[in-house]
Amino acid sequence: MNSSAWTMKKYIIIGAVVLGVLALGHYLLRPSATTGHNEADDDHHEASKGEHSGHDGDEHGGHEEDGRHEDVVRFSKDELKEFGIELAVARAGSLDQYKDLPGELVLDADHLAHVVPWVSGVVREVHTTVGESVMAGALLAVLESRELADAKAAFLAAIEREKLALANFEREERLWQAKVTSEREFLDARRVLAEARIARNSAEQQLHALGFSDAQLDELPQHPDKAFTRFEIRAPFAGTVIEKHLTLGESVKADAEVFTIADLSSVWVDINVYQKDLIDIRKGQTVWIEIGHGIQAVSGRIAWVSPLVGETTRTAKARVVVPNPKGNLRPGLFVTARVAVGSIAAGIVIPQSALQTFEDSTVVFVQTEEGFVPQPVEVGRQNATQVEILAGLEAGGVFVSKGSFTLKAQLSKGAFGDGHNH
Repeated sequence: MNSSAWTMKKYIIIGAVVLGVLALGHYLLRPSATTGHNEADDDHHEASKGEHSGHDGDEHGGHEEDGRHEDVVRFSKDELKEFGIELAVARAGSLDQYKDLPGELVLDADHLAHVVPWVSGVVREVHTTVGESVMAGALLAVLESRELADAKAAFLAAIEREKLALANFEREERLWQAKVTSEREFLDARRVLAEARIARNSAEQQLHALGFSDAQLDELPQHPDKAFTRFEIRAPFAGTVIEKHLTLGESVKADAEVFTIADLSSVWVDINVYQKDLIDIRKGQTVWIEIGHGIQAVSGRIAWVSPLVGETTRTAKARVVVPNPKGNLRPGLFVTARVAVGSIAAGIVIPQSALQTFEDSTVVFVQTEEGFVPQPVEVGRQNATQVEILAGLEAGGVFVSKGSFTLKAQLSKGAFGDGHNH
């Protein structure tokens, strides 16, 4: 074999060895690369799983957080005031015991006037009608009265006679002192003066009885003659005209009730007390008056209990005076009077208005650091306005005493996804 052939064969062998080594290296390295890829995939899978698990955990944790707070309502102080929500502190107290008795709203007879003209006459002017409010001294009507004219004329005549009698007396007194006339003539003059003064006082008192003041009597001599027959009917106090019994041109008598005026700023509640209940009813007791028909209940105290029992009804009257600033309490309405006849010691006592029903439970909205929470409670004895709490509310805790329905409504909105946290 020549040298060139050997050289060629040598390169072929070396190339074959190199290819073999490369092939072996590729074979040996391939499993390792595959394993590394799988580990990376596993790491990526674990990371993805971790991220997914972490996301699920956050979401679940968020639901748990929401679960912890979904029964919380938050209101600021301004919102509490805006919605009329009132807070109170839970305390031990007592429950009033009531008796329910029928009653009726009636006019306050201490502030009721039946206006009469005091003189007979013919109606010439009418200045008010039923339902109108009038001030004290307001002009209601004007009569033309001959009787009044006679009384005024008698008064003016008595004044003149008194003046003449006084002048005659003073003259007779000077003459008697000068020994010109006798004592008898002096005494006669003094008697006539006394009689004139009595007549003037009588005529003056008659006009006073018709409502004339001293100032009006002083002005009377300057009045024109046509004013002598004018009699003005005026309101004795501020109130409402509830009856009117005169028309223009009508002739009325001196004792006719031409107007009825009532001050409706307060009314009476006359309560019918049965015989069996008389022993429990007394002056000074608190009474809740329930009118119904959309009218808010009012409270007062018994001012008077009748010492007599009606022969036909066999009931006694008890009376409560209640304010009526808005005029909602109309005389004639029937009412139910809840008379507090006693009280019993109880545990935690709260208003009935604090209770609400939420998720089939009786709850009270309690203030916490996070907001207002519906706290299930167990109720015990109760009356028309208060209820005893046996469990669920601690003494000293702050709760919603008024306006709790607003919190319940806001909480119900949140349950449907509208949100409720302010």
